[in-house]
Amino acid sequence: MSQINPYLNFNGNTEEAFNFYKSTFGGEFTALMRFGDSPGCEDMPEVEKNGIMHIALPIGGNVIMGTDVPKSMEQVTFGTNSSICVSVDSRSEADRVFNGLTPGGKVTMPMEDMFWGDYFGSFIDRFGVLWMVSYNPNETK
Repeated sequence: MSQINPYLNFNGNTEEAFNFYKSTFGGEFTALMRFGDSPGCEDMPEVEKNGIMHIALPIGGNVIMGTDVPKSMEQVTFGTNSSICVSVDSRSEADRVFNGLTPGGKVTMPMEDMFWGDYFGSFIDRFGVLWMVSYNPNETK
């Protein structure tokens, strides 16, 4: 396993929050994707298309990541506003971690290849913790 990083969910103010974090920690965003630029979001309300689908800010050897939760989805509350993102070194390690932690929980997105290049899945474990498992074959570890 290479990294475990926090993934934060916001009700429409991700960009504001991450600019605030950037003003303290410095650095540059390594990813910034908006809903309107993403496949499958064409029918999203116009007001939500400018929302942040994914943003990443390196801090030291780790990365803090985040997203806006569109108003058309269930809004986040304390306890559902963060996930643990596990970035692994292989597809087999991604499957091992995913399959090891999902029993008794609820899979929200099965492991599959994503349009952004990662092999990715997410779930809520049996203790209510939100997890994301990600393998990017193009990243050098």
